[in-house]
Amino acid sequence: MKKRIGLLYGGKSAEHEVSLTTASAFSKALDFDKYEVYPIYITQEGEWRKGTPLVGAVSSIKELQLAGEGERKNDISSFLPNVQEQTLDVIIPLLHGPNGEDGTVQGLLEVMNLPYVGNGVLASSAGMDKVVMKQLFEQAGLNQTPYVYFLRRDWKNNQDLWLDKVEQELTWPVFVKPANLGSSVGISKAESREELIAAVEEALKFDRKIVIEQGVVGREIEVGVLGNDEPECSVAGEIKPLKAFYDYQAKYKDGNTAMIIPAELPEVVYAQLVESAKKAFKILDCSGLVRADFFVTDGHEIIINEVNTLPGFTPYSMFPLLWQHTGLEYPDLIEKLIALAIERFEEKQLLQFKMD
Repeated sequence: MKKRIGLLYGGKSAEHEVSLTTASAFSKALDFDKYEVYPIYITQEGEWRKGTPLVGAVSSIKELQLAGEGERKNDISSFLPNVQEQTLDVIIPLLHGPNGEDGTVQGLLEVMNLPYVGNGVLASSAGMDKVVMKQLFEQAGLNQTPYVYFLRRDWKNNQDLWLDKVEQELTWPVFVKPANLGSSVGISKAESREELIAAVEEALKFDRKIVIEQGVVGREIEVGVLGNDEPECSVAGEIKPLKAFYDYQAKYKDGNTAMIIPAELPEVVYAQLVESAKKAFKILDCSGLVRADFFVTDGHEIIINEVNTLPGFTPYSMFPLLWQHTGLEYPDLIEKLIALAIERFEEKQLLQFKMD
């Protein structure tokens, strides 16, 4: 009997298009002989739309942009289990950015008591907020680049104070990022006070919290992690963007990036990367999957940049390529993720939520 899979994609964030691209690529990797695949689309306005089962891989993202039906524009109750209709066996959230990757949808699925692929509420929310992530990494003793962060109100009330703080604690260049966004959206490189002001104003379009990181001279190395309580790591891969840094355009539009898999690294350095990736996975209480991103300097110093709790599955994405080079092809990777989701769900069913 086929498992009923819900592909949940779209969303209200600036990464809506990324999510559609990921869902399209994911549909090409699913085995339709094993699964009934139900598309669940969230529009950029936050409207939920449920489609009929897919008969095969979609040929374009337009097929995933489902039309609304009647006046029931946001009937989330239609996704709840009921006695008339068999519920979905597992949900695969492919939502990038806020209102999807940050623990909000994960919390909804927890309340609905539905198995879902990927990280839970805590790991998703902590992994989305770069400042919280960095603070947890510090607790775990992970080596990371110096940073400064502030809120919109702080910046508006005393811009000069924060400009001085950046210049005192960091050195040029710096990278300015919205704290709660991914896919390099809203990120800018600044090499002067004037560029920093412009970069902060750009980042504030996407979030109220801004993090400014010290630039690092080093190779960009990424490692895929799979598992629940006993995570495993892929081979390491190296990103070599042909631009100043690995931005949104290079990731999702033009593929203007070289990916070297496996990265050429001494065995001792790879072993340290694996240890750090697993430590980051565990300190955030991750489950299912993450991609851990590092810098490796010429002196082989390892600096963790971040972990991505929902790495993309687009044709240009590093995560599935890392596992492919590790020996886990697309269909097997999806099988593994679904199995991990069900394993975690079944373990949670053993918990007691009321006293005898």
